[in-house]
Amino acid sequence: MAEKELANIRRKFVDKVSKEVISQLLDDLLDDGILNDGEKDSIHEETNSRADRARCLVDCVKRKGGEASRKMIAHLQERDASLFSELGLSCAQPSALEQDPPTWSTQLISSKEAFWSEKQKDKSTYTVTKANIKSRVALLITNIEFANVRLNRNGAEKDEENMEKLLNALGYEVVKHTNLTAQEMSKALSAFSKHPKLKETDNVVVVIMSHGKLGAVLGVNWKDDDENADKFPIDNIYKYLGSEKCPALLNKPKIIIVQACRGEEQGSVLVSDCAKAAVECDEALHPGPSAEENIEDDTVRCVHKEKDFISLLSCTPDTVSYRQRGTGSFLIQYIVEVFNTFAHKDDIEELFRKVMQRFEDFSVQNKRQMPTKDRCTLTKRFYLFPGL
Repeated sequence: MAEKELANIRRKFVDKVSKEVISQLLDDLLDDGILNDGEKDSIHEETNSRADRARCLVDCVKRKGGEASRKMIAHLQERDASLFSELGLSCAQPSALEQDPPTWSTQLISSKEAFWSEKQKDKSTYTVTKANIKSRVALLITNIEFANVRLNRNGAEKDEENMEKLLNALGYEVVKHTNLTAQEMSKALSAFSKHPKLKETDNVVVVIMSHGKLGAVLGVNWKDDDENADKFPIDNIYKYLGSEKCPALLNKPKIIIVQACRGEEQGSVLVSDCAKAAVECDEALHPGPSAEENIEDDTVRCVHKEKDFISLLSCTPDTVSYRQRGTGSFLIQYIVEVFNTFAHKDDIEELFRKVMQRFEDFSVQNKRQMPTKDRCTLTKRFYLFPGL
């Protein structure tokens, strides 16, 4: 176990680690939430010698268990590979039995100033200034009540509430719409693409929650006997926010979240949607056509038509996604938990991966669901830096 490995190299670590590396490790472990400000200050200020600081650091982290010890070892490898090798440490991943499940935070954890400053020097990271954060804006569309009341999405009001709360906590002004037709969704996207804050923001978030078909989300007037009625193609999101129609977002991350089914089937078996079921799905009876390709050339100014997007769709193609009447969809519940707990230190792709990981063991009776990252064209890492 990692704490035993740390104990075994304690003496050599104390003898050989430099003051600079100790300071770097303290910052790393503070950003990870393994040490708090008081513990860091105590190690850094209340010990007189380099050896005392090193000894204090090892003992403090070792007492916190395997996960904390593993992270310190990993940071040591990054900060001083030569010492890492000399100590004979292992970078092996923990076994499933060693891994402790995370404790999910109910409130958004804030990023540290030092973490933000460090990332701004990293050329592989999108630039985020404090002025950018103050200009953030998000679009939230939630369809709950349909013309056909049989299609009403019970529990979706909780999704709307949870997403609005999360986006506000992350610093976004939320442009919110409820119960829209496909045409109204188009108008909402078009208006959003002209929002005055887009010139100064560092990114945008678009969240759409409704019933769905493959390649489309459904408006509130959709009818199951009219396959062409009231459908909004997901592809249109990229057109409205792409380089041609929205130059204000050129080279800025565009984060898309779609909570809607993409067909009728479940991950392992066919599924029926019972009106009295505790868990419901957001499909609407028949699969729809995929969005058509639309490729154009720009001979005046050559820029990427679609770049800096990342999307998280609630399920794989042709399958359904689920929600609970009392607490909302599983996707939104997991997004809130993951972002609250890890957004202070993880980039958006890693956050989405952690959301997907939550579904690995997802099982309600015979039901399965697996979200998918889609059309990811991010060229750098994007961090949300909550709390700055």
